[in-house]
Amino acid sequence: MESGHLKQRGRHTPVSAETLPYTTDSTSGGRNHGAKYSTHTLNAHGEGSSSKTYGAYPAVASTVQRDSGGIGSSHGDNTDFSAISLADGISGILRSRDLVAVVVLTLFSLMTRLYRIGRSNKKLWDESHFCSNFGPKYLNRTYYHDVHPPLAKMLVALAQTLAGFNGSYDLKNASKYPDHIDYTTMRVQIAMYGIALVPLAYLTCLQLRMSRPMSILAASFVLLDNAICVMSRLVLLDGQLLFFTALTLLSAATFKNVDKYGEPFSYRWWAWLMMTGFSLGCAMSSKWVGLFCVILVGIVTVEDLFRKFCDRIPLEDYTMHWLTRINGLIVLPLIVYMACFWVHFKILHRTGSGEHKMSANFQARLLGSKLNSQPYDITYGAFVDMRSLYNGPGLLHSHIHLYPSMSRQQQVTCFPHRDTNNVWQLHKARGIEANYTLDKIEFVTHGDIVQLVHNKTGAVLRSSKQFLAPLTTNHFEVAAENITASSDDGISDWRVEVVKQRHSKSSDKRLHAMTTVFRLRHVSMGCLLRVGSRRLPKWGWGQSEVTCLPDTTHKKDVKSNDVLWYIEHNTNKRMLNDDLSKYVKGDFFVDMVQLNIEMGKTNSGLSPDRDKYNALESDPWSWPFLIYPMRMVGWGDKTIKYYEVGNPILWWASAIACIVYPFRLLYWLARQRRQCSDWRSGELLEFWDNSKLLWGGWALHYFPFFLMGRVTYIHHYLPALYFALLQLAFDLDLVFKHWRRGRYLHLAAWCIGALVCLVFLYFSPFTYGWDRPAKELAGR
Repeated sequence: MESGHLKQRGRHTPVSAETLPYTTDSTSGGRNHGAKYSTHTLNAHGEGSSSKTYGAYPAVASTVQRDSGGIGSSHGDNTDFSAISLADGISGILRSRDLVAVVVLTLFSLMTRLYRIGRSNKKLWDESHFCSNFGPKYLNRTYYHDVHPPLAKMLVALAQTLAGFNGSYDLKNASKYPDHIDYTTMRVQIAMYGIALVPLAYLTCLQLRMSRPMSILAASFVLLDNAICVMSRLVLLDGQLLFFTALTLLSAATFKNVDKYGEPFSYRWWAWLMMTGFSLGCAMSSKWVGLFCVILVGIVTVEDLFRKFCDRIPLEDYTMHWLTRINGLIVLPLIVYMACFWVHFKILHRTGSGEHKMSANFQARLLGSKLNSQPYDITYGAFVDMRSLYNGPGLLHSHIHLYPSMSRQQQVTCFPHRDTNNVWQLHKARGIEANYTLDKIEFVTHGDIVQLVHNKTGAVLRSSKQFLAPLTTNHFEVAAENITASSDDGISDWRVEVVKQRHSKSSDKRLHAMTTVFRLRHVSMGCLLRVGSRRLPKWGWGQSEVTCLPDTTHKKDVKSNDVLWYIEHNTNKRMLNDDLSKYVKGDFFVDMVQLNIEMGKTNSGLSPDRDKYNALESDPWSWPFLIYPMRMVGWGDKTIKYYEVGNPILWWASAIACIVYPFRLLYWLARQRRQCSDWRSGELLEFWDNSKLLWGGWALHYFPFFLMGRVTYIHHYLPALYFALLQLAFDLDLVFKHWRRGRYLHLAAWCIGALVCLVFLYFSPFTYGWDRPAKELAGR
């Protein structure tokens, strides 16, 4: 590029100073990516354009010429393809006539999403879970467990609060909403997230440098898809997830443009970087599917940083680009994600059905929990549940079933769930007579010798050198046996060794519920009561093996979790119950990590039964071509029926566009390599920069479902569909800009939009509810 002139078709065309509002060269200190040279202009339509020389990439000449012949060029006489400044981000849009398009699209979105939204008073699809079960939990502060992160469900609870519902009525057991529950207002509030998808799609396409007609068409695709519409109208989590996914895409595309055409580290640059990070955090805080957005933005960011490295920008600036992106796109999303769980824990402070998934420490802090109200000091005669500190095995357990060999006495195991067979009574050492209901109360302390008597069977915990453990044969067997005074030779005595006091000072030698960690050492053999990860076979019901770890010295200070125990719960009629939340310390990070682990376990447990037909489930291969739509309610003749079926034209066309995309890209790259490309210099790279977010978003939100073992439904495809619809519009924009120099761009947008609208109306009875016999809609 020469000063004051723009080279065009072999001749120099004068360029006024007004068309060069800012330029940056290698002497600018690298503020604009540090390119060897970088000239920015605004074309006749207000678009930013640039020409750069990259260290490892061909020069980018993205200025759009009206009469040039490249594929990526904008053609057509007097066609205003975009009237915004990409350097300005959204603020450039709000100063343009695109604001009118945003308002009109929003109004149409309101119409399609809110039309007859309160027609059915039945709980549709998963409203029975999210509206009737999880949402009210936040209103009455009751803890629960679910496979999804909490943000979207907290937004459901917010909608219920604003609708006047206080959570006092049990909605779970009813198939219909009671008359006094304003379910329509709830649905309207959740529908707002689906309504916002349409203008977000339009703004995103403008940032991807699509023409205005095709940007409107892309928004119309989102507006007129029946599946997105029907799922947006219900009190579910999908609307919130789609909203934050769309917001992430818009923010990432805008940040890309501000970074490319604007000034790095400016106010707008920081604002859109932070908005991208915030959106990512909200997306993955709604459902774990949002992690695919994180991966998408991460891949795009790494590619961008690699280009900056190839530009050989100053090390100071390059380091700053890394640090700012780490903070904005990693740290900030994690902060948002953790903040949602922090609010989740703060709200849900009462005992509930899901508390058993969490640690005993967590449960002890819940009001009304069994572990919250119990005696703090442990005395002789107390009935105790003793839990291993080793994560997984659970509580010391025994039952009437016997070992098949060795001692052939009562099995002693660890069982992860609460059970009456977990209860043991603390007795004094053998030979010491005591009346635990009348004698003076005595506390159990460090060094005391105790016996553990199984409450249900009366058998005493014992170990002997005569018998080896069934699986870990270098350890001794631990069993429960009804021992008589004449046969008891000390095999049932255990010494309490306090290892750690979590609440009181280390000088405190008493045994306390929940806060004292201790070992049990066999008095005569010196071995330590231990539980590991090995599970007994069928005869042991798959429960964890409990053994006695040999220690011939009787003195080893073993502190591994497999030999450490604590009293999870105790009952003693002679002692007053205390509020253990005063003694048990909470650790937010430990609780959050544990909850996420349990969410993952529950999620992986939602596996489909391949031997049983389920009309609601569908496999990922069937989604793009809409092979198995889903009924969302009963199908009786008098029932208002809803059917999750997408707009077939959009689903089929977008699937084809996404499937063909990588092959087209490879074809164009091959032609460019052979120097017979239809693209002008830099245009193919520009095409890649704008389309990679769309195709990458579709691929990342679709293909991972093939690897998941959990049950899947067609609505799991909706995030991928959003990217696919924009990819389809992007491809149409490219085609019609090139064909006949863009003369039929507006006409094509109108004709395609009209066809899509007709198909939407054809399937709309399933979207807005059909109250007549389903056979009347046969064939749709």
